[in-house]
Amino acid sequence: MDRRQSLKWLLGFTGLPLAGAIRAEKSKGTGLRKSKDQWAALLPPAAYRVLFEEATERAGTSPLNHEKRDGTFVCAACNLPLFDSRTKYDSGTGWPSFWQALPEAVGIHTDFKLFYPRTEYHCARCGGHQGHIFDDGPQPTGKRYCNNGVALTFVPRGEKLPELRT
Repeated sequence: MDRRQSLKWLLGFTGLPLAGAIRAEKSKGTGLRKSKDQWAALLPPAAYRVLFEEATERAGTSPLNHEKRDGTFVCAACNLPLFDSRTKYDSGTGWPSFWQALPEAVGIHTDFKLFYPRTEYHCARCGGHQGHIFDDGPQPTGKRYCNNGVALTFVPRGEKLPELRT
């Protein structure tokens, strides 16, 4: 942990406000910019809250928990492919989980919302919040990308992927 991370961890632990400092570190995506009002008009309320207000859906509520078909999971906001179904597994947590994201599909940053550091990830294109990464996943990566189901759309293999949203 470097000095900057140590300071953020210490301030987060003490409960001092850090929202501005953390948000400055966060990359908000590189390919698609829309206002919160524009996203709110395009997305169902639950998806908007997760993707752009960084809410968390209740565990066990996503139909994607039981999705076992071959295909691709795409960002529910901008349609960027994020995960291949071959990396999905049942983590027992109540959220769709993956052991690896597609190359360059997600960006990460440190989140201190629970007063200790966690690794949050988001869509690399639109910046929509997807979930958190933990180090308790299966091999070969040992990672668990714990995703909010409402932040994803599933496209079965063989079906055309949706066009990227503009």
